[in-house]
Amino acid sequence: MDKKNILTYQGLKKLEDELQDLKVVKRKEVAQKIKEAREQGDLSENAEYDAAKDEQRDIEARIEEIEKILKNAEVVVEEEADTDKVNIGCKVRILDCEFDEELEYKIVGSTETNSLKGKISNESPVGKALLGHKVGDTVTVETQAGELKYKVLEIQRSM
Repeated sequence: MDKKNILTYQGLKKLEDELQDLKVVKRKEVAQKIKEAREQGDLSENAEYDAAKDEQRDIEARIEEIEKILKNAEVVVEEEADTDKVNIGCKVRILDCEFDEELEYKIVGSTETNSLKGKISNESPVGKALLGHKVGDTVTVETQAGELKYKVLEIQRSM
């Protein structure tokens, strides 16, 4: 049994759009590159042909990966997220107790994680520790760097 891939609606839409682009646009582009490279003759020393075949393999692998994610997707309706406690799809503002620094994260499924955009996975150490906690709670997170403490300051629906 494959594990469920938890996605927000935004994450689902992004994956569906990427899949559509790969199937409709990128497949045609790479097929054209392969055709043009073949027309150059000898394929044994044809770098363009090899590169196009590699690109085709990458595209097909990504299509397969997205289809597998979507097949086992469970969409979290963010508008219905309970803001009494931290859930997937919520934005949470926390205080790093050691550095006295406020951080803001959106808790998402593992396929949507993007630390540069403040999206952390429900399976990450911090995400997992925050789930189910309320405003005012202090959470301890075990990491490779040691024990970190965070205080939940605010929970809001993410739109």
